[in-house]
Amino acid sequence: MHLGKYFKAAFTNRWNLLLFCGGLGAALVSGSFDVLAPLVLAAEVGYVALLGTRPKFQKYVDAMRHQGERASRTESNERVLNHILSNLSEPARQRYQELRARCLELRQIAADLKQPSALDAAVPLDSYQSAGLDRLLWVYLRLLFTQHALGRFLQQTRPERIRAETQRTEARLKQVDAQDTSPHAQKIRRTLEDNLQTSQARLANYEKAQANHQFVELEIDRLENKIKSLAEMAVNRQEPEFISSQVDQVATSMVETEKTMNELDFATGIGPLDEEVPELLQRTPQIIEQN
Repeated sequence: MHLGKYFKAAFTNRWNLLLFCGGLGAALVSGSFDVLAPLVLAAEVGYVALLGTRPKFQKYVDAMRHQGERASRTESNERVLNHILSNLSEPARQRYQELRARCLELRQIAADLKQPSALDAAVPLDSYQSAGLDRLLWVYLRLLFTQHALGRFLQQTRPERIRAETQRTEARLKQVDAQDTSPHAQKIRRTLEDNLQTSQARLANYEKAQANHQFVELEIDRLENKIKSLAEMAVNRQEPEFISSQVDQVATSMVETEKTMNELDFATGIGPLDEEVPELLQRTPQIIEQN
């Protein structure tokens, strides 16, 4: 049992510290410190032990800790969000903004269906439904940035040069006499073999990046169509519960996509996805243009 964090929380509570220090101060000025101080310490130990073992207090401590962790992750994601929007190309940003507008439209449709008499009122979906749309947009935006990063890598890499270097190294390796066991010949052979392995690894990395780029492009189109389809079905079905269930279903279907993006962190450098996502529907983040 990890009771230490609960005891620490009970002891470091500002009101407890105030009373504890006040008790020691009173014992000090009373002239009977050797008698009263142990009583103050004993009362403090009893208080900390009693409060630290209460399930209700433990739940409160855990909730406050999780709240702090969520706030930290949210702040981190906000930085990532602004970094993504600042570095995306203008067409990609426009594509995201158009899809975000679709999500806002979907949210308003659900609100109008819940309150048909208040057509002009911008009543949002409940927080759970909005969180589902936020996650879809967050995944979509990360996909766009992953595509952008992989595209830059592919543009800067020349596979024909790597293949040519591989062929030259293979040819030079064949010229080395396999029967020559002299230190000089062995040194040359090891150098050429290492260079060949490096070239082969570079080519394999390029081909993997190319395949991932194609996959990400297809996932972008799939998610975009899913969200557009949700908006269209919402108009035709006019069932708020149906909208909510479909949003949740699409969000669940993106789990494998999120895992793939985490594996492509080497290309984006923005870290893995976590459970906290920015509130993309609530406001448009400020975009800082990069020179």
